[in-house]
Amino acid sequence: MDDRISRRWEAFKESPFLPATVIVLILSAGAGLFAGSYTYAMANPTPHRVPVAVVGVSHQTVRGKAFAAGLERALAASLALSFERSYEQAWEAVEEQRVFAIIVVRGDDVTLNVSSASGASVALLLTEAAPKVAPRVGVRLTVRDINPLQRGDPRGLALFYITLAAVVIGFIGAVQLHANAAQLSAWQQIAFTVAYAALGALSIVAVVDWGLGALDLPLPESWFILALTMFASGMVFAMFHTLVGRWAMVPTWGLMVLLGNPSSGGAVSWPLLPSPLGAIGRWLPPGASVNAQHTAVYFGGHQRVLPYLVLAAWGLVGCAVFLIRRSRAPEDPA
Repeated sequence: MDDRISRRWEAFKESPFLPATVIVLILSAGAGLFAGSYTYAMANPTPHRVPVAVVGVSHQTVRGKAFAAGLERALAASLALSFERSYEQAWEAVEEQRVFAIIVVRGDDVTLNVSSASGASVALLLTEAAPKVAPRVGVRLTVRDINPLQRGDPRGLALFYITLAAVVIGFIGAVQLHANAAQLSAWQQIAFTVAYAALGALSIVAVVDWGLGALDLPLPESWFILALTMFASGMVFAMFHTLVGRWAMVPTWGLMVLLGNPSSGGAVSWPLLPSPLGAIGRWLPPGASVNAQHTAVYFGGHQRVLPYLVLAAWGLVGCAVFLIRRSRAPEDPA
């Protein structure tokens, strides 16, 4: 009996039914994880720590404190207040993306200056909560949007969508190179990855900006960010392909889509993400790409080097592992 089971198992392992069965199980689990990761991150965004600048000689008065405390209670969050000497300094903090709003207190008058471009979901929460708090503490409230989103992107999701396109097409391109051009040498495959990344990024810019007019993208910078994102995504798959062979899509999808996209801050601003995702997201290619693109579009002149370094690091690590593994087994493209 045991020999019969053993023989059947050996025959099953050598048949195409084993990988097919594994694929069924992976896809079944992946469907739930895919839905769960996006639902966990985006379905019920909850503020955790919202940086806000406060301006005005009366910001430490009873009513000024009462308004800030009431806003905290309404949001069930901790407002990270930074007291600035002037509105100009507070505006500079917004431009540097250190704060999401400015509260100006003048006696019984409070002006809440939100910045939708800094984070549309945060601005919406502040705008909804503040009018409920003001009457309770006896202040007159004015709400202004000092840095609105572009007209073609009223919900601030277009940057997330173009990043998602770059990430997914980036590793799908690598999948197709491995499947249909396996005879390419390692350096040739990297060169073709660079080629489809550059052309694909230009295509995204052309459709979203020139065609649809949804965003006014700074061409050289946005093109470069999208191309670097596609290249990094493609090399991540190439790296995993040399490490785990035909199952490379599993870790690639898990890293880039299940974990990377929900934690990128593109659909839900980082103060509203669950804390672990907010911390991890900026170190993954989707989060780095969203951060760089967001700054390029809405805060040009205040671009930071870290997102570029993150994208470059993933691309270079992917290239290094891919080249080393291929050099050790040049006859086996897997």
